[in-house]
Amino acid sequence: MPPAEEHQVELHLDKLLAERGMTLTELADRIGLTLANLSVLKNGRARAIRFSTLSALCQELQCQPGDLMTVRLTRQAHH
Repeated sequence: MPPAEEHQVELHLDKLLAERGMTLTELADRIGLTLANLSVLKNGRARAIRFSTLSALCQELQCQPGDLMTVRLTRQAHH
């Protein structure tokens, strides 16, 4: 497993929130997550995300996981 600083997952919360006219605070309240924890996700400092959190985000933002996050591919994966 790569160190946290090497992970390439990017969350697009800013874009989705702007498109929906919603603030980070509103989203945190709606999904029952603290603003601090949601900020960690938004700023790319999270090492993991629970499926329950991912489901809540997708439900509230009316999106799919692929709308919420992408993986930057910087090197070829070895199988």
